[in-house]
Amino acid sequence: MDSAVTPSMTAADLLAKARARYERVTPAQALAEQLRGALLVDTRSADAIRADGLVPGAHRVSLSTLPWRVDPAGPWSDAALADRDARLIVLCQDGYSSSLAVEWLLDLGFARATDMEGGVTAWIEAGLPIERSEDPG
Repeated sequence: MDSAVTPSMTAADLLAKARARYERVTPAQALAEQLRGALLVDTRSADAIRADGLVPGAHRVSLSTLPWRVDPAGPWSDAALADRDARLIVLCQDGYSSSLAVEWLLDLGFARATDMEGGVTAWIEAGLPIERSEDPG
């Protein structure tokens, strides 16, 4: 029996592994792609959306349900998001959990999936449009 200890991955390792699989986009690129038909998928919590606002036109999907909403064969599929040929751009607050979500999407066959560098925080800092809502639904 081998007594060698295998080191565990760190969160930084997980991010690097995920991000090595695709090209990320800037907030300006995400907006330009949205105007050309890409779907923005906002995975932030209702509290975060209430605090910072919603990117106009973004589809709200909690991170925990994302794999089920995009699965075209699943009973919980969202038809607007379940096209494996679609360009999906995942947003989170600061651009970390969205990278891990993209890895799930790539594994599910969404070859054009990506996320946005810096998340919605960077979107706001870039002066891009935000909608305010007391009830993010």
